[in-house]
Amino acid sequence: MEFAVTTYALFKLGAILNPLNPSFNTKQVVAALNHLETSHLIIGAETNLSRKPPRSNVEMLTHIAPDIQGRGKLQSDLVSSLQHIVLVDNAEGRINTQDLRATVPYEAVQKDSEQTLPDQNLHKDDVVNIQFTSGTTSSPKAACLSHRSILNNGIQIGDRMLLTPEDVVCCPPPLFHCFGCILGYMATATHGSAILFPTEAFDPLASLKAVQEYKASALYGVATMFLAELELLKNGTVPYEGFEHLRTGIAAGSSVPSELMRKLHKILNLTELTICYGMTETSPVSIMTRTDDPLDKRTDTVGRLQPHVEAKVVEPGDPSKILAIGERGELAVSGYLLMKKYWGDPEKTAEVMVPDQDDPSKLWMLTGDEASMDEEGYVAITGRIKDLIIRGGENISPLEIESCLLSHDDILEASVVGVPDERYGEVVSSFVRKRQGSALTADEIRSWVREKLSGHLVPKYVFWVDDYPKTASGKIQKFKLRENSVQLLRDGKGLE
Repeated sequence: MEFAVTTYALFKLGAILNPLNPSFNTKQVVAALNHLETSHLIIGAETNLSRKPPRSNVEMLTHIAPDIQGRGKLQSDLVSSLQHIVLVDNAEGRINTQDLRATVPYEAVQKDSEQTLPDQNLHKDDVVNIQFTSGTTSSPKAACLSHRSILNNGIQIGDRMLLTPEDVVCCPPPLFHCFGCILGYMATATHGSAILFPTEAFDPLASLKAVQEYKASALYGVATMFLAELELLKNGTVPYEGFEHLRTGIAAGSSVPSELMRKLHKILNLTELTICYGMTETSPVSIMTRTDDPLDKRTDTVGRLQPHVEAKVVEPGDPSKILAIGERGELAVSGYLLMKKYWGDPEKTAEVMVPDQDDPSKLWMLTGDEASMDEEGYVAITGRIKDLIIRGGENISPLEIESCLLSHDDILEASVVGVPDERYGEVVSSFVRKRQGSALTADEIRSWVREKLSGHLVPKYVFWVDDYPKTASGKIQKFKLRENSVQLLRDGKGLE
């Protein structure tokens, strides 16, 4: 709740909000604060992450401001721009926040005042939100978003979902991420819908119970969240009853296998579930399905362009070469929703925002995603270009194989990456989490893929896992899987 109130207050004030990833360690927090020359830090006494015990922030705050328990003015040699630390007491008595005397209690900030906020002369193109990219492939970058981009994006998202004041949206995704902040706050606020936050950190059980208790009509999630919820239903932890009010929602944040979409339609009654495609740098949603799109379009594509957005599929490495309908290439996006820049990083900005060949004043965002577009304008995302597996010169999309694996009853989660191979350059490997008690073998997995797809898509290596390295927003970090595979192969793993 404090996060939501703070967000709206800062937006109205015109101050720049920069939500930090709760999984950041002290070094990363200090680096982020310095990079943005932060004046105020609003933080909980504890940080809550999914499937982990609460983590005290006292040690980190003391590192940033060693005299934080003193009565004097806050001072930080590590972050010279820092003027105030506003502390939210969310520790439920585990931490004595009164000892941190140099901080400002959140309650003091929230007190009612008869003073009204004077006109701040806000401009639609002012930067109001700086979002760090997720860091699934590299170090996070600070994307600068404007009033115009995030507010209009929220309106258009809610329009596609057909949200009304009668809807109750259950939003498990984190609020530091565009998913919670824009797809959540902005979409519901602009349509008068209620928004429900089940827990501070994702908990599949709490999410399903919240849907049942509050008769939610919409449910948000990334693929890994939906998979965790479906697992609780299948193993009997949560009864199948109580989801009859669900109709819509959003699956986004990473590629969503078509097989998962079909399960969500059938099991959770999400018959009008929408797919959102986007990235932090595009505020974030550029492409989205409609609730009444044909089922095959809602399972096999990410929909069509949002209003006032343009897109093209170009030759990777040559954004001036537009590819034909149906051809796979890199997706580029243009329109009001583009970020202003990466804060303090003009070189990285220039790498991804390129001028139009015919109109230099028009910019295109290179998404890094491989995509194709059909005659009706539906876009299919076939994976990250960096995630493509190049086997003997042939491009292989991991998403196609992942969707095939997820259609197997004994497989709960699957992620496919390329691993080095002397003969082919790269070969397919799969990291599989199977159902508890399952006797599924690697050879059975290979046979399944060979039967459903084709021989060159069969995983040469199958690695059994209990969990995956993920970002705080639930995305699987494939670059870490690739790193792990090298050691696993050295240990002789993956063939059985």
